[in-house]
Amino acid sequence: MDVFPRAFLLVFCQLAVGGLFCLAIPPFHAIERGYYKSSAFVYVLIAALTLAGRLALWWHTAAEARSGGLEVALWAVFVATSAAYLASLWSERVVLRARLFVASWVGGAAALIALAEGYRQAPVLSLETVIFPLSFLLSALVFGAAASGMLLGHWYLIDRDLSLTPLNQTVALYRRGLAVQSVVMAVTLVAFALAGAAAARAGVHELFAEHRALLFTRLAVSPLASGGLGWMIRRTLDVPQTMAATGLFYIAVLAVLVGEMLGRFILFRTGLPL
Repeated sequence: MDVFPRAFLLVFCQLAVGGLFCLAIPPFHAIERGYYKSSAFVYVLIAALTLAGRLALWWHTAAEARSGGLEVALWAVFVATSAAYLASLWSERVVLRARLFVASWVGGAAALIALAEGYRQAPVLSLETVIFPLSFLLSALVFGAAASGMLLGHWYLIDRDLSLTPLNQTVALYRRGLAVQSVVMAVTLVAFALAGAAAARAGVHELFAEHRALLFTRLAVSPLASGGLGWMIRRTLDVPQTMAATGLFYIAVLAVLVGEMLGRFILFRTGLPL
């Protein structure tokens, strides 16, 4: 049974997709290409290792019980296109590089949607069909923004004259992503409790009956503590102090990581995308 390890591999899938997407925040010619090369390498490496883990789980599942072939194929496409985008950063083929970048994050988003649909225990025409992919994509965006903020913050140690605009935009995306994620979590619980399928309603009941501490810890770590760190980063950049902001982004990455791990444990225990 691979439900438990798949739930935690999902966190790193989201980091790779969200992080690669957030490379689009700073204008390409506003920062030296080394930033894109080093950051894209990190996300491609995470994506490749995650794909290897997912393939191992899929391969070791009994042939008659195997599922998720489309999901695995989409992850393979994401890894291939993102690796090709990374390689294109050493060339001057601008149009090709732009197309590969778009293909990368679109393929990653499609893989996340396919993965989300694999957890849905309801008909296609249901709330779950919308909420599961939305929740997974939001988590990817928040985690990617936190990681990209940390990586981008380091670049200010190299380029002292770099404008603060890209880092401010990353912080803004991170904070807004957390705000939207909080709203979606609340809507998910209310909507599933009132109008969800039988499995979703049972999951909400189980969550509040047996896993309240897990839910409150997840909310306390992220989005609440993560949101507080976002406010601190915003205030630090007003000084401005990019080194301190980068250090706070380190903590934010850890907070989001722990929060997402707790959310995936909730997914495993109750089937709810929190």
